[in-house]
Amino acid sequence: MRVEYREEPCRSALNRVSGMPFNWSLNPYMGCAHRCTFCYVRAFEARADRPWDDRYGASIRVKTNVADVLRRELARASWEREPVAVGAATDPYQPAEGRYRLTRACLETLAAAANPFHVITRGPLIVRDVDVLAEAARRADVSVTFSVPTLDVEIWRRTEPGTAPPHQRLRALRQLVDAGVKAGVGMAPILPGLSDRPELLADVVRAARAAGATGIWANLLYLRQGTREHFLAALERDWPELLPEYERLYRRGAYLPAETTNPVRERVRELAREHSVRDRRRVRLAPPPDPEQLALAI
Repeated sequence: MRVEYREEPCRSALNRVSGMPFNWSLNPYMGCAHRCTFCYVRAFEARADRPWDDRYGASIRVKTNVADVLRRELARASWEREPVAVGAATDPYQPAEGRYRLTRACLETLAAAANPFHVITRGPLIVRDVDVLAEAARRADVSVTFSVPTLDVEIWRRTEPGTAPPHQRLRALRQLVDAGVKAGVGMAPILPGLSDRPELLADVVRAARAAGATGIWANLLYLRQGTREHFLAALERDWPELLPEYERLYRRGAYLPAETTNPVRERVRELAREHSVRDRRRVRLAPPPDPEQLALAI
């Protein structure tokens, strides 16, 4: 697919977020050339009456001034240096970053402000910025999550058509960990009947451990309107025998019931304990402790 890049300035860089484990997000680009069939952002695009189907990812908005806007926002007296999630609605290390370097500029800005942040990506290009990540980690709490739902080649190719192979992501993780940056694996989304098979879960956990992942977590697929239609159409094309089961599983809503999700999450936790997936960094970059307040004798 040919991708169009639209260079457009932005009015704001930081986005207030609700219903997530973080309050602020930052996305140097809008739209994603990775075109994952399960991408939850398709649901937001559908609600905004923007392309969410096969056209999603064909047009990428490039926020040319995002780092300058971010610098002004971080300098506001009202800003309390809250953690920022980089890449919540698009991959900050998709191919456009190789040309525009907006993610790097934003990370430099966050580092200069000693502001904590967390990067979520499927892009091995992040290793280019290991110097910025290391410097930022010396000033604030910094971490990276590589999304690696599966190592199965067929599942990867059919569900993540624009991404780098999972093993490349794990090699990138190793480089970050070796540099002292905290980097873990997010197994998400795990697909029922496909990547939730016990042997496939174990493959990812073992590979994460071998790469030096500082942690690992898992979450199963959820399907909101927009994502649901596109994913089920792709499923009918690639694994038609699974379509009836997915229609049954998701007939009541976007989220699977706890009795379905909890066993898979617990199995990943068990595997993580079994393989001792934990922070094993030889060098652990971290900001200096806050200075102690000296009590004044009266």
